[in-house]
Amino acid sequence: MINRERILRSWGATPSETEELLQYDQNCFDRSEIQQLRWPLRDEEFVAAWQVYAAAVEEAGTIEALFPYLVQMHFPVQAGISNTPDYLAATRSGADTTAMADATGLKLRAPERCHVTIHATAAGRIPLLTAEVRDDFEALVQALTKRNEPVSIPLSMGACIVAGYNNWHRISLLRREWESGSLPGTSWQETFATLRAQKHLYQDRFIILSSQEYSGVAAAGVGVPEDEWKQTSVIIRREHECAHYFTRRVFSSMRNNLLDEVIADYAGITSVLPRFRAKWLLQFLGLENFPAYRQGGRLQNYRGEPALSDGAFAVLQALVVQAAHNLEKFDEQQASQLSGPEGRLRAMLALSCMTLEELASDEAQELLGSALASPVAYADAASAERYST
Repeated sequence: MINRERILRSWGATPSETEELLQYDQNCFDRSEIQQLRWPLRDEEFVAAWQVYAAAVEEAGTIEALFPYLVQMHFPVQAGISNTPDYLAATRSGADTTAMADATGLKLRAPERCHVTIHATAAGRIPLLTAEVRDDFEALVQALTKRNEPVSIPLSMGACIVAGYNNWHRISLLRREWESGSLPGTSWQETFATLRAQKHLYQDRFIILSSQEYSGVAAAGVGVPEDEWKQTSVIIRREHECAHYFTRRVFSSMRNNLLDEVIADYAGITSVLPRFRAKWLLQFLGLENFPAYRQGGRLQNYRGEPALSDGAFAVLQALVVQAAHNLEKFDEQQASQLSGPEGRLRAMLALSCMTLEELASDEAQELLGSALASPVAYADAASAERYST
């Protein structure tokens, strides 16, 4: 454990800026159960239902095959629709939408270019909804996270994790079990009241992805051919979001914070390159010309709440730059242990032990090396192979 205050002072932080950053940079990951876990983790219960959804979409060749399963897809994106009686009945109690005048369906420009897949990660498989057309990505985000209201989606947003989604289709399956006598209770209302606390039975997590350039960075900015960069961007974005899913499931924490972003971008970058590249991370964050910061870079999205002062934000930039270079050196030195999906898992587990101050410190290599020494257990050969492919 190093003295974080000493590190911040060495980077020029004033006493008040030091207090801001000590609060902002604290590590919130709960690692208390980490030694008991075997990798990859078992799928969460919602995955079984989403396998059915993904198969239906693949067979139909259009994401419209998903619409019958997710109630928000029954409605268009339209101002004020979330307060209509039809919408409230459908989304709050799972009412049948067949005869509802407002249930005219979600309008997409290219539904045949929207895909549903089940993606393997170290934390278990996770459903992905990928939209090739930007307007369709925004419509899916508005429907599934904004109650079908035409809320503006910033261009900088290229992905969205949906958590705690009440899946009325899964609830209807539970009701069928009750009707068949498989679940106890004299009435469905009584039965569901007892099931309500067991959110894993009816709440889902999934990821919505766009296919736009990652972090708004043009192909020339990373030295990749334009057609190749679009495909590469999708992979980086997918693995970045899956890293957030990983920290949420494994460490019970997923924050709008720079430590989370460094971990997630590490996962994304190393999924498309043999080794981590600090230059790419800094380009994605808007720090490619440090000490100058490019306005509009992603870094400003993680300034905190309340936002860091200008002085603290300047120190944070310096920390991130040094942390990126230290991480590149570590990744190169430990290449034999950090290659492929299993290597990324080891790296994320090691990074979860750190703070930004530690990553930016002179002791970063020693600290990361010690964290990397912890053993990693795999559940079985079949599941390890599935995750590695």
